[in-house]
Amino acid sequence: MGHLPVLLAALVLDRLIGDPDWLWRRISHPVVIFGQAIRFADKRCNRAGDSPGVRRQKGRIAIVGLLLLAALVGWVLASVFDRLGAAGVLLEVLTVSVFLAQKSLADHVTAVANGLCRDGLAGGRKAVSMIVGRDPEALDEAGVSRAAIESLAENFSDGTVAPVLWFALLGLPGLLAYKMLNTADSMIGHLNDRHRDFGRAAAKLDDLANWPASRLSALLIAAGAGMVNGWTSLQRAADSALKDQGLHRSPNAGWPEAAMAGGLDLVLGGPRRYGGEVVMETGLNGSGRPQAGARDILDGLAIYRRACDCLALMVLAGFVVSF
Repeated sequence: MGHLPVLLAALVLDRLIGDPDWLWRRISHPVVIFGQAIRFADKRCNRAGDSPGVRRQKGRIAIVGLLLLAALVGWVLASVFDRLGAAGVLLEVLTVSVFLAQKSLADHVTAVANGLCRDGLAGGRKAVSMIVGRDPEALDEAGVSRAAIESLAENFSDGTVAPVLWFALLGLPGLLAYKMLNTADSMIGHLNDRHRDFGRAAAKLDDLANWPASRLSALLIAAGAGMVNGWTSLQRAADSALKDQGLHRSPNAGWPEAAMAGGLDLVLGGPRRYGGEVVMETGLNGSGRPQAGARDILDGLAIYRRACDCLALMVLAGFVVSF
């Protein structure tokens, strides 16, 4: 429980300031450094001539090594901060805030709504290409809007709720290890020829690490929907999460996305195109509206902000109870 005051301050700081571009243009973001370490492990260990079994074994060793390295760095930082008194507390708050994504996620998704309103479909496609992997040129206005809302819901879980939970449980070692794992999943946890075997352990561990956050994020989104649109919206969000989460290809992303779909009374998910390949999925909240636009993105952002408020209140309540 000693981590909770630091966590609460970091949530407030990240909500207000986020990731300042001027800073990360001058120095590398820690996640970029994590990516370099993962790329190094991939290049050195993932050999094309190895059998699938050898690649899986090397992938397990690589991800365990990367997680231990990240946890060690977190432990060293925590030990240094503990010796610096009030300055150390401030440095820990700043460090934790760097690994949260409340404001940066909201800014990226807001840019999609602004792009649609200002520059039409071309502006929306350009903005949404910054946050999703699907082919933007294959998206109409409804597709652009749904993609932005889906990214908002999924990344709320991965980018804010999960880091909060792992820091609350294990401090900086837990937070840095989680961010290393989540970055590894995004880089090597793919079912392509190169990473199907080598990245398997990273993908499975990331699913496990995100299990609690995905369920909590759905609850928070439902609460946010109730605060923005009333009791009926909260019920739809909760019902959709419970009923449709299993329709998503991910064992975790379906929870927050289905909750957001119900809260907005939209159909989310469904068929989508990645790199020329169409991925077929059943839509979440199939009884909702099929069309979406910039207004729905803004409504989703309002729900998201209230969900972030609820998360901060949970941290505050935990601190008060433990005080």
